[in-house]
Amino acid sequence: MKKRIAVLTGAGVSAESGLGTYRDNGGLWDRYDPMEVASIEGWLRNRKLVLDFYNAQREKLRGCRPNEAHTIIAGLEKDYIVDVITQNVDNLHERAGSTRVLHLHGEVTKVRPENTFCDEDGFSEKDVIDIGYEKVDLGDKGVNGVQLRPHIVFFGEAVPMMEKAIDTVSQADIIIIVGTSLTVYPAAGLYRFARADAPIYIIDPAEISIRDHRITHIRKVATEGMREVAEMLPR
Repeated sequence: MKKRIAVLTGAGVSAESGLGTYRDNGGLWDRYDPMEVASIEGWLRNRKLVLDFYNAQREKLRGCRPNEAHTIIAGLEKDYIVDVITQNVDNLHERAGSTRVLHLHGEVTKVRPENTFCDEDGFSEKDVIDIGYEKVDLGDKGVNGVQLRPHIVFFGEAVPMMEKAIDTVSQADIIIIVGTSLTVYPAAGLYRFARADAPIYIIDPAEISIRDHRITHIRKVATEGMREVAEMLPR
């Protein structure tokens, strides 16, 4: 029976592919006000601004490629059942070959009518459209005649995939956390649902404030840290 690994990833795992992080110095939120371009209030206030912002993110992603951290994570599927739970909205895990990816905060390459994927339809993804790297403009509508919006969990919205993520972490034999500073909640608290006997590997070049006997902290960037973790894992 293959062991189960839950890999929790954040912006740092894609940084080495050329995608900027959000909260670090020089990150996206230093250049853009997240409440204007990534909140539900911002969307309702100025849809065009939000659409333009995500059109630019999509175009940036078009020119990026998965890095070694992505490919090592995907390669773990040869020996383990690997579930990737990512805060990232890019598709680099999938492009690297990971087959079980849960996007907590949505996917930038997808859109949906703005009145879908909500409490009323049980957060069904039946109206979600994969547009790849194409633009979406004001006036572009879904088959139901409603304006399309990014398939992104905006600030101020529920994170509907959290329950599934908690279940996944609680069933894992091994937890790997890479590319996230564990400061964005509720995702930052996911590791707390790991089994008492599950080792937790955190890859982060910075100091971490978490104190837990299960944690092995590897102070390296994502690619170097994933090389080290891959060697440490039991086969």
